[in-house]
Amino acid sequence: MPLFHGRMDDCMNLMTKSDYNFDLPEELIAQTPVEPRDSSRLMCLNRQTGEIAHHHFRDLTELLKLGDLLVVNDSRVLPARLYGQKEDTGANMEFLLLEQKEQKRWEVMVKPGRRAKIGSRFVFGDGLLRAEVLDVLEGGNRLVEFECQGNIFSVLDQIGQMPLPPYITEKLQDKERYQTVYSHELGSAAAPTAGLHFTKELMARLESMGVKIAYVTLHVGLGTFRPVKEENILNHKMHSEHYHLPKETADLINETKKNGGRVIAVGTTSCRTLESVATFTGEIKEAEGWTNIFIYPSYEFKVLDGLITNFHLPESTLIMLVSAFAGYEHTMNAYHTAVAEKYRFFSFGDAMLIL
Repeated sequence: MPLFHGRMDDCMNLMTKSDYNFDLPEELIAQTPVEPRDSSRLMCLNRQTGEIAHHHFRDLTELLKLGDLLVVNDSRVLPARLYGQKEDTGANMEFLLLEQKEQKRWEVMVKPGRRAKIGSRFVFGDGLLRAEVLDVLEGGNRLVEFECQGNIFSVLDQIGQMPLPPYITEKLQDKERYQTVYSHELGSAAAPTAGLHFTKELMARLESMGVKIAYVTLHVGLGTFRPVKEENILNHKMHSEHYHLPKETADLINETKKNGGRVIAVGTTSCRTLESVATFTGEIKEAEGWTNIFIYPSYEFKVLDGLITNFHLPESTLIMLVSAFAGYEHTMNAYHTAVAEKYRFFSFGDAMLIL
């Protein structure tokens, strides 16, 4: 069961999926990233008053201050989409690597599934990588064993494609544009997209003015794109993701809190990591594990003072999280404003700073 938090009597009126719907013109769904990264737009939302101001991401140097702490997710996206052929027939096949079970055994999503019976063999990258289906798992995914010379991650870097979200239809020219500049820990099936706006130069400028940066790791799963199908959101099954909060980061958070500074999560993944640790342990300390925490109004935040996040899908668990932090009315008004002002939405879109 997912972890639910909040006073039921306060949030019963916001338990319906359609409460989080809004009209989004298709042309506002960003298909390509802007250059440079920090030239994207940044909406600033005051979560106390609902006041909105319009900036660019590079203006963080004016919006943050000495003593603030940014917590970013350093997970790196695995180029996990493979295009290949069935070994005996040459029929085309698509694999999407989901989770490493053993060194060369993975759970994968396959298309078309009818070609991936147990014992079926496939070849990718002109033979650089081969795979055999070992089992059909619950839900239709496959357990496969890969064969390659050397490290499978090196091979994936050569022949794998970025697992871009389904709403991005244009091919990505530079795979690094779907990675944050500080990505380090390989393991995500999707990018922690709020961090895509940072450049190394912007981070250096922020640090020079006394803003500290700390790192957590949460490996983003494809479940982040899973739509909420249940009309009552409490019936939604939340996906689990693996996280690690290192001691250095815990120490920086506790020091920031002690000194009266603001802890600002970069992205919903960093937010979920911090709030999960605080919920599970009752404090911020080094921790590692799996979380399926579901944050919605009126969750009581234990760590966050601010949040940087992109603009999310209607009726998604992510817009519910934002509504929990910024307030439902403020959030929906901000989204309607973003549409009217033609902000760019989703993974390659613009950002919000909520303080």
